[in-house]
Amino acid sequence: MLTRDAVLEALDGVRDPELDESLTALGFVASVAIDHDGVAVTLRLPTYYCAPNFTYLMVVDARAALLAVTGVRHATVTVADHFSAGEINGAVAGGGGFSAAFPGETDGSLDELRTLFRRKALTARQSRVCDRLSRSGTSHDQLAHMRLDELGDDPDACRIVALRRDLGLDAAPGSPAFVRPSGDPLSAADLPRWLRTARLVRLSLEGNGGLCRGLLATRYGLPDPEEVAA
Repeated sequence: MLTRDAVLEALDGVRDPELDESLTALGFVASVAIDHDGVAVTLRLPTYYCAPNFTYLMVVDARAALLAVTGVRHATVTVADHFSAGEINGAVAGGGGFSAAFPGETDGSLDELRTLFRRKALTARQSRVCDRLSRSGTSHDQLAHMRLDELGDDPDACRIVALRRDLGLDAAPGSPAFVRPSGDPLSAADLPRWLRTARLVRLSLEGNGGLCRGLLATRYGLPDPEEVAA
């Protein structure tokens, strides 16, 4: 039997492409309705003018995730209260790409954009793990010689592995733990400069995530995210 928990678990694996955070954690899932083997989900976003390309990716990815759930034969995902909701919802429902939503206004594929944000997410996640290990006394030389399976299985480490696979990079357990977006391993000499840049990428993603939560809470009268976290 199809359950709400199964639906939410699937949506938890769908991420805002810019923030690299799940739709459920961000509070973007407004409603879930289940009818036998069909499910309908409505997404809500922080502002009326959230970027349509990011919005399209979230809607189409959410629909694909739902259709992969055991017992789901029909899935509808729509975004509400958005300036291009009609175009995006219609294109996704019809199986069209981003260019179907905005004919003549786009180059079509969003693959390059998706890859760009995955590279940023990989950089940010690696930065977080590097800083945590450094605070515990791990030297740059030790970081440079670490293997991927030495990072453990916490959420950041697991996400690093997933992002490397998505980007077509070596994700074997014995591969270097920390790499550039090209897949080239970071040496001990590389790490100080790389970390300075990587921290800026991480702070940008974290700051934008906090802003989105605050805007969403204000727009829909939700509890203050900082108070909930406390």
